[in-house]
Amino acid sequence: MPAPRPAAAVQCRILGLDPGSIRTGYGVIDCGAAGERHVAHGCISVGGGDFLLRLRRIFDAVAALLAEHRPDEIAIERVFVHRNPDSALKLGQARGAAICAAVGLGASAYEYAPRAIKLAVSGFGAAEKVQVARMVTTLLSLERRPAADAADALAVALCHAQTRRLAALLAAPRTRRVVAVRAARPGMRA
Repeated sequence: MPAPRPAAAVQCRILGLDPGSIRTGYGVIDCGAAGERHVAHGCISVGGGDFLLRLRRIFDAVAALLAEHRPDEIAIERVFVHRNPDSALKLGQARGAAICAAVGLGASAYEYAPRAIKLAVSGFGAAEKVQVARMVTTLLSLERRPAADAADALAVALCHAQTRRLAALLAAPRTRRVVAVRAARPGMRA
């Protein structure tokens, strides 16, 4: 997947996805110079039944989210193989359905490893789901903690927002970065 574009780092709407073959979490945030703002979150529940029909439901639901929220970029969690290769394969197919919907409608897609997402949101790459959900709630000033899948999706979106911000800072001219650091410290001589 391509690296985030630093030129467009100021204003952006991000759709974060935490894919699953039964439940896919989503979170939409706006990011800009003032930080991140929550737009929407929830879960796409495709239930049981035929696996191919579930993949189609994921595709259709992500396409509907894209039409409703019009994100500039999509951030999605990378497949993690823990114990069961069959589960990882199904998860990969669910991710594929979500990515195809996003890219097919013209959005740019970026993927992040679970550890990188946890590190970006909580400061600890092995954080538990409850810790991630708590940090998402705090960072986005939510009234209530979202469901686990939705919290994970918002965490993916926040991770991407941080990556974009860092890319923009690194792309800034070196002299401007030095001036900004000096201006941030009162009492320092230029």
